Amino acid sequence: MATKKTSAEKKHAESEVRHLRNKAVKSEVHTSVRKYLEAVQKKDQELALKNLRAVESELDNAGRKGVMKRNAVSRKKSRMARLYNVTFAASAAAAE
Repeated sequence: MATKKTSAEKKHAESEVRHLRNKAVKSEVHTSVRKYLEAVQKKDQELALKNLRAVESELDNAGRKGVMKRNAVSRKKSRMARLYNVTFAASAAAAE
């Protein structure tokens, strides 16, 4: 005869599944941010812009799924955009 699983055991198993799913989403965000920061350090404006859009998309997904809080997503997007603008504003001004 099968043994019954208690509600606490079930909740624990569910939380483990959620934990792994959330960890995967956060890992994708961290990877995108790392690629973006590498592009900014190399002063590659086109690659940085492409990676900035990817970071924003990953952050939006994390916020929509509830992995990250809405304000945290907004704050990180703002900081990434500000870094892009500060880094490449000088090159845009020099080009004019």
